[in-house]
Amino acid sequence: MKNILRFLFASCLAFFFLSAGDVPQPSPSSGFMVSGDTLRYFFAGHTYFWGHHKRVDFRLEALDYSIYDRVWLGGDVTSEALSERSIIEYLDSLFDLSDPGNHWTLGNHCHRNGNLEWYEEVTGRRPYHAHYQDGITTVVMNTNLNPSNCEDLDRQFHMVANVCDSIQASSHLILLMHHHIWKDVPGLPPPSFFGNGGLEHWNTNCYDADNYFSNTIYPKLLEVKARGIEVLCIMGDAGWNKGGAALSDDGINFLSSGINNTFFLPDTVAFQNAPKDKVLIFEHIPDERLLRWEYQDLDSLYEAHK
Repeated sequence: MKNILRFLFASCLAFFFLSAGDVPQPSPSSGFMVSGDTLRYFFAGHTYFWGHHKRVDFRLEALDYSIYDRVWLGGDVTSEALSERSIIEYLDSLFDLSDPGNHWTLGNHCHRNGNLEWYEEVTGRRPYHAHYQDGITTVVMNTNLNPSNCEDLDRQFHMVANVCDSIQASSHLILLMHHHIWKDVPGLPPPSFFGNGGLEHWNTNCYDADNYFSNTIYPKLLEVKARGIEVLCIMGDAGWNKGGAALSDDGINFLSSGINNTFFLPDTVAFQNAPKDKVLIFEHIPDERLLRWEYQDLDSLYEAHK
């Protein structure tokens, strides 16, 4: 039965990849030419190792993150990331979570065990925060918050709004989040198209039950773009269909990336034949205010670092 399920999942994944061509695409770079003035960033989402609740995907464990200037994690890092203090210490040993330029946006697998104080103790930050570095302002959101957490939900919304109102010197504004919350954004497919599922009715604050991303945060992002600052939203809840990229009608970039193929193990044939897991690699040249990105095959990165 499990082999049948694996075949059906792989078939569905292939359909998603074939359908991605119908979505408006931004124009990332390919074949990076990295110079001494170029910074490189790494993003991966949905990184847990199926059947091993304390570990990330074994391929991620093997990579050398010292070649990247920043590491961004898109949530669901392990299946029970905050269930034990030792797990977050293990994650810190891999990804240097206390580095102010590295970020971890919490997924539902990260958030559901509570113990958020461990996140704050290890990272030195709240699960939602903003950071400026090398001309880029990064906003980390906790999309697990809901109106039952009104104080934090409202505080997070005000943080996003204040950043959008005050940002000036940055070349780019990047919002990192786990869930796909962009329902009704002009030109985008439904949230589930690029992710494992979408929080279509996620409330951005507690002021009104109809306050969603599209009518509260998105207009703020348009104001930022009108000032000549490029805006990217990057999401990590994309394992089965690997994620993808789309450009809204207003020119805001939406990217998602996630991995999931350890589901097929120990069947190594199914693992090898599944659609490739991808991560996002960014190239940033601050002096030129240039940020480019491409999806790279995780298997190839793993083989190169073995």
